[in-house]
Amino acid sequence: MANKRLVGLVSILFVMIVWGSSFAVTKVIVNVVPPLTLAFYRCSIGALTLLSIFFIRKGRSAGRHLADIPWGVIILLGFTGVTVFYIFFNLSVRLTSASVGALLQGFIPICIAVLAAVFLKEKLSIKQVFGIILSVTGVIFIGFLSSNQSSTGNSITGNVLMIIAVIAWGVYTIISKKVADRDPLLITSLCTLAGSVLLLPAAVYENWGKGWPSVSFSGWLAIVFLGALASGICYLLYNKSLQLLSAAEVGNFINLDPLVGFILALAFLHESVTMVQIIGGVLIVVGIVLSTTPSPVEKSSADPVSLPPL
Repeated sequence: MANKRLVGLVSILFVMIVWGSSFAVTKVIVNVVPPLTLAFYRCSIGALTLLSIFFIRKGRSAGRHLADIPWGVIILLGFTGVTVFYIFFNLSVRLTSASVGALLQGFIPICIAVLAAVFLKEKLSIKQVFGIILSVTGVIFIGFLSSNQSSTGNSITGNVLMIIAVIAWGVYTIISKKVADRDPLLITSLCTLAGSVLLLPAAVYENWGKGWPSVSFSGWLAIVFLGALASGICYLLYNKSLQLLSAAEVGNFINLDPLVGFILALAFLHESVTMVQIIGGVLIVVGIVLSTTPSPVEKSSADPVSLPPL
């Protein structure tokens, strides 16, 4: 049992490091590969990786799982959680700093809680409402009160684009409730594939008349890192950690995702940070902890931890 717990802890820690580093990697490669094209490359590689893993794991029974797929829901999930999310995510990272983008994306659990309260009629406790207020205040601090176009690269336009990406992921999460009883690996594979197909026209338009960008070997390594590892292998490790650890423990690690991204961006991209941004980041993290930690009465019936952006 101790060994299984150690495997779970190592797995989720590795996932957080990879997902956190995706901000810095995207910041570097998006200056070489146009943002819409990068989104198409990343998601296509991610879809192929996930589908390959699905067919390897299911073998001859894979066809049975593909029967009666709700394609309308799949396409809608692919559009919101892949196409729209990655278009605005990549455009945002090009305009704002990776550290600020990581902190703003930490707002996702709050966005999901608010959308669930509005559309799924899920009740919010006083503690959750207070946490939401703190996180919204933190987003305002980071996204709008920091100096525009300063040395941090903190562009208000870029921050707004990241907030739109966060909202798109929140919508994706709410819609995904409709297929919660399906094989999560299959659903994620098909959603990523659908989103990639929908990204293709945007990528073609972006390169129309210019030709597709020439990508170096190191550039392709970065794209494969984002697609195959961050969007593929880490998905399996995330699910493995859910099997070996409690949902609450995994949730606590996921709260570290924006902080890991923030720290890695500062360390490897040498981005500067203002005190206003630090205060905003602290408010977001405290707000997430307050709004996503179930009370003792709720713990027994708590839902599995929602998957963050891949």
